[in-house]
Amino acid sequence: MGRGERLSEFARALERELRRLELKAQRAIVAVSGGSDSVALLLGLDELAKSGRLGFELIVAHLDHSLRPESGQEASRVAALATELGYECEIERIAVAQVAAEIKDNVEQVARRLRYEFLSKAARKHMAELIIVAHTMDDQAETVLLRLIRGSGAEGLSGMARTRALGPGLWLVRPLLGWARKRDTEAYCRARRVEFVVDAWNEDERFARVRVRRQLIPLLETFNPKIVETLSRTADLLREDDAALDEEAERWLKRAGCEDQTVALRVEIVKEAPAAIRRRVLRRWIEINRGHLRRIELVHIEAVEKLLEGERGGRVAELPGGAEIERRRGLLYFRQKEVEKGAMEI
Repeated sequence: MGRGERLSEFARALERELRRLELKAQRAIVAVSGGSDSVALLLGLDELAKSGRLGFELIVAHLDHSLRPESGQEASRVAALATELGYECEIERIAVAQVAAEIKDNVEQVARRLRYEFLSKAARKHMAELIIVAHTMDDQAETVLLRLIRGSGAEGLSGMARTRALGPGLWLVRPLLGWARKRDTEAYCRARRVEFVVDAWNEDERFARVRVRRQLIPLLETFNPKIVETLSRTADLLREDDAALDEEAERWLKRAGCEDQTVALRVEIVKEAPAAIRRRVLRRWIEINRGHLRRIELVHIEAVEKLLEGERGGRVAELPGGAEIERRRGLLYFRQKEVEKGAMEI
């Protein structure tokens, strides 16, 4: 496609979002699973690149999770599409189910972590500043509903962010999140006459996300036909509130921290904070010590919060992954216990 040729409606919408996000990069990793969303994302980016409107180079990346017999063929199809469009393609194969069994963790969670580890590694290899993924408004709505069902505050209900820092000089970008529906990506792939994979796992109602997609959202659409768009807008509003609360929580964390805030927190100061801020202080403190918040749920934060009550020390709250919080002499202490091999988190 030359500079003078007309862009498709899909590519124009993608270009508007990329401009709104004000991305500055020379190179980007595009995560392509082979499904309609990621294939449409790659095709849209390619349309912009070929018309001279993109501004950064593309490298395609695909992780073969080895969860289905046909996964190898799907990886080959992604590689072939990348070659046809003129892009380098990074492909890696990992036996996700085996890894999940070894560390005794959920296959979906392990697959997600390994996927982002692979994408980050590809970004480092190619000195890319961006990792671009194809989450849509449908994914956002499903995420918000799942977190609502499981019990979550504003942070969880704010859903996925359109951009997120993954480390120094590396950003995760979701340019379809605020405007594209799955029906849009499927229609665009068909218009471009490019086949996409229909993952059987996306139809398996043993998974909660699939039941939300196939059962709950259609039911909610009988009350509000625009429920997906409504949930997406709600997530955006909550994210703005969440950011303001996080700033306030950081101030309280500095007040409550000892000389090294990763070691201990002053109970009396944390108790003074409003409840919404107090829980954020505890979450952030735990994140600093653990290095992440994987598997930390509201019930764990509430257990730590109970340690603030009364005057008695010597009490302990257990956290997933072999960590615990102890109250002693007016302070909360974080301690990482030794765990058995195979129980370690990735």
